[in-house]
Amino acid sequence: MTVDRPTGDDLVEMLAALANPLRLRIVAKLAGGRDYVSHLAREIGVSRPLLHMHLQRLEAAGLIAGSLELSEDGKAMKYYEVTDFDLHLTASVLAEAAETLTRPDPERGPAPKEQP
Repeated sequence: MTVDRPTGDDLVEMLAALANPLRLRIVAKLAGGRDYVSHLAREIGVSRPLLHMHLQRLEAAGLIAGSLELSEDGKAMKYYEVTDFDLHLTASVLAEAAETLTRPDPERGPAPKEQP
């Protein structure tokens, strides 16, 4: 997925996913080529359940993609790779993205409901 002009919501999700040091390391490892979960967990030094949680967040943000494949011995293996994204941040990109925000500020909770 090439993102030239992400929506505000997409940009917030992508930046939030990349703001975690472990997720940033995952993307860096996958930038070198696709890898399967068990090997990636060993390379990064985390448990598979913790890695899965971070992989899900990165995949939801559109930064990586996973695919299930069968190994030669018939085991199911989940492979992940970096998607084709290109995130170039400038003040004008941020201004355009801010105009398209539809979600409330996650740090402040839901937006107040309008009273009739």
